[in-house]
This record gives sequence, C-alpha cells and structure tokens, in this order.
Amino acid sequence: MSFNIAVDGPAGAGKSTIARKVAKKLKFIYVDTGAMYRAMAVYMLRSHVDCTDEAALEEVCRKISIELAYEDGEQQVILNGENVTPYIRTEEVSQMTSRLSARPAVRAALLNLQRRLAEEQDVLMDGRDIGTQVLPDAQLKIYLTASPAARAKRRYLEYLEKGDNTHSLEEIERTIAERDERDMNREIAPLKQADDAVLVDTSDMGIEEVTSHIISLYEEKKAAAE
Repeated sequence: MSFNIAVDGPAGAGKSTIARKVAKKLKFIYVDTGAMYRAMAVYMLRSHVDCTDEAALEEVCRKISIELAYEDGEQQVILNGENVTPYIRTEEVSQMTSRLSARPAVRAALLNLQRRLAEEQDVLMDGRDIGTQVLPDAQLKIYLTASPAARAKRRYLEYLEKGDNTHSLEEIERTIAERDERDMNREIAPLKQADDAVLVDTSDMGIEEVTSHIISLYEEKKAAAE
C-alpha cells in the first residue's frame, strides 16, 4: 500500500521548496499540483480563453494534456508535448492560476490524474486542497503556513535573485492577501486546514528546520502504523 503525504497552505508559504526536499529525502514521488494548474493557466493565457465560461473551459480541457517528467531529479511540467516549466512562475500566471483553480472543469480534468499517481506509488503532493479534497485519506497531512509579511518578503527576495526589481514589497504583500482571500472564500474546494492536518507555521523557521520537522512527523506516523 502506498504512503501519501498531503501538504496544503497559502501562496508563498514555501510548500514547493519544502515538499521537494522532504520527498527527495524520503525517496517519494513529488507531485506539485500547483504546477499542473499553472500549466493550465499558461494554455488559457496563450489561447485567450474566457475562464468564466464553464462550457468553453470544458471544451478546452479536453484538448489539454499535462504530464509530469523528471530531469536530473527535478520535476518538469509538459503541456501538450512542450516543457513549460520555465514559464509557469510569472505573476500573470499566478493570478490566472488562482482564478482557474476554482473552476469545476479544470479541477475535474486534473483530479483523476493526481489520485491515480497517489494510488500507484508513495507520493508527497502539495497544493491548496490536497488533504481536504484530493487525498482525503492521506496518512499524513500538513498545513504549511506563514504570516503574509513573511511570505511577501520571501517572494520579494526570489524576484531579486532572478534580477527582477519591478515588484515592491508592499505590492507583493497586497497581492498575497488578495489571493488568500480568493483561495479561502472560493465556492469549490476552498483553502482550509483539514481537521486531521498538523499545522506548521514557518514564519520563523528555516527550510532545513521545517524539512526535519515534517520528516519526524512522517517517522512517527510510520512507526505508529507498524
């Protein structure tokens, strides 16, 4: 039987960074569901699809193929045969992703793929509703969060490292707060902590500290099940 770890939390909490490290140490398959939604967003932006038109979304989703591949241990996102990994982390894609992730047609298109991956192998999956909707029976659920100020500072530094100084700290914090509001109050699968999830606030924690903590939680769960 496969072991599933679900990691949820708001934008900028460090889910992807932490999840990758934990998965690598545990030799789990890392599934970045956010990247899958971002690939959808890339397609919608390029095609100028009206993401409020559910019928149009259903038709478009039937034309979209999203696969996960691994290159030198790093996850690559393949959209209709094209590696779109370099394009999925822009602010424009982030905003479109938040809007798309609330659309039933988009969610249905990705849900089966995500669950199938989890049934077949040990996976660590991160997103907004993994523990509440996608993998409700995951053996370990983590709700990873941090204060809006801490998340904005991290995102700001990420931009600077990439040579992008077009975003102010204040603008980023405002965008994060707006996305939190949207994600937590959407009608379909809103962002929330699962009842049986462990809350991990990373505001004052380093990456290695958080990674070690989650691995300890996994070892406790594993030992209890044996």
